[in-house]
Amino acid sequence: MHRTYVYHLMTKNVKFILVGFLFILCSFKVTLTTHDKLTWINMEQLKEKMKSDPKPALIDLYTNWCYWCKVMDKKTYTNAKVVSYINEHFYPVKVDAETKNVIDWKNKSYAYNENYKVNDFTMYVTSGQPGFPTTVIFTDEHSDPISIQGFLEPKEMEPILKYFGEGAYKTESFEVFKTTFKSMW
Repeated sequence: MHRTYVYHLMTKNVKFILVGFLFILCSFKVTLTTHDKLTWINMEQLKEKMKSDPKPALIDLYTNWCYWCKVMDKKTYTNAKVVSYINEHFYPVKVDAETKNVIDWKNKSYAYNENYKVNDFTMYVTSGQPGFPTTVIFTDEHSDPISIQGFLEPKEMEPILKYFGEGAYKTESFEVFKTTFKSMW
């Protein structure tokens, strides 16, 4: 009888320890994932933030029907290194290229363009050649847009992010920057 009681007690303790371990493990995972998300803002918030704390903006120009936009969301914009770097060095903004809402930027209002089936802001940032996804960089609130069209893997995104995030664009061309760039991701 004594052995049965000891065995039962040990089994109960092992279960308690396993449940506690799983709880700790799950809590750790939740903590990690909440910090590994991009903090997307809208264009109105961008204008305010750029005035008070200037840094470049990274705009994800997407459409709801775009397959590669969804892949980029799942693969690139969830990569821990991409997320961490963007959150630290950029203001990330998501803009639906087909939005019917008016977008105000640089003292101009952009409305939905029925002829092109996109917002005129899309036409502006892509120089009239929309494609999706498009990553748009504004180095400050007065700069012209720099558009990079197409899906970008994290390793393809790294030199672009670091070129603008570290301010290399102020002193050298991207072509020169790439010749000395060493990938860390």
